[in-house]
Amino acid sequence: VVHGKRSLIDKMPGTYEEKFAGVRSFLGYMYAHPGKKLLFMGQEFGQFIEWNYQKELDWLLLDYEKHRQLKAYTAALNAFYRATPALWEVDYSWEGFHWISADDADNSVIAFERLDARGRGIIAVFNLTRVPRPDYRIGVPKSGQYEKVFDSDAVEYGGAGTAAGRVFESGRVPMHGLPHSIALELAGHSAVYLRRKPREKKTEDYITGRFG
Repeated sequence: VVHGKRSLIDKMPGTYEEKFAGVRSFLGYMYAHPGKKLLFMGQEFGQFIEWNYQKELDWLLLDYEKHRQLKAYTAALNAFYRATPALWEVDYSWEGFHWISADDADNSVIAFERLDARGRGIIAVFNLTRVPRPDYRIGVPKSGQYEKVFDSDAVEYGGAGTAAGRVFESGRVPMHGLPHSIALELAGHSAVYLRRKPREKKTEDYITGRFG
C-alpha cells in the first residue's frame, strides 16, 4: 500500500461502486479467515492515494457518502469480530476451521466454517466476482435454520441490499460432503456470515412437560 503498490481500493477492478463492494468483500474474507488482522492507514474509509508519512490521511473523503459507508462497515465488522469468538478463539489450529467449498472456480465462490472452543460456528460465504449468484447452494453440518447475521451488501454499508432473505431452512440435499444444504442468493462482490439458529421449544412442550 506504499511505494507504488497502490492503495487497497485503488487495486480493485470495476466501476466506482464495484471498487467499494470489492473492498467490503475482501475485508469480510480477511476478518473471517484464521489469523490476526492488520488494516493499514486509510483503508478503513477507502483512501485512494497511497499512504504518505509526510501528510495526514485524506479525511476530506468522509464528505462523500461511499467513504462514510465504508467507514461504518469497517466499524461494524470490527464490532462483530470482537463479539464473535468463533472468528478468533481458535485461529491457530484446524479445530477452529472447516472448509465447505474451496474449489468452485467457475463461480468464484468460497465458503468455510469457523468454530469457537465450544464448537459454536459461523459460516462465511464469499462471492468474489461482480456476477450475482441466485439460488447458490452450500453444504451445512446440521439441519435447521441458518440466519444471516452480517452482510457486506447491506444498504447501510453502501451495498444494493438485493440478496433476498435473512433466514434459510436447510434441506436434506447432500452438498460439499455434508448431509444438508441451504440455498442462498449471493450479491456480486459480497461477504455473508451465517449462524445456525437454536431450535425453539414448542409451547405445547412446556404445557405437557415433554422436553425431549
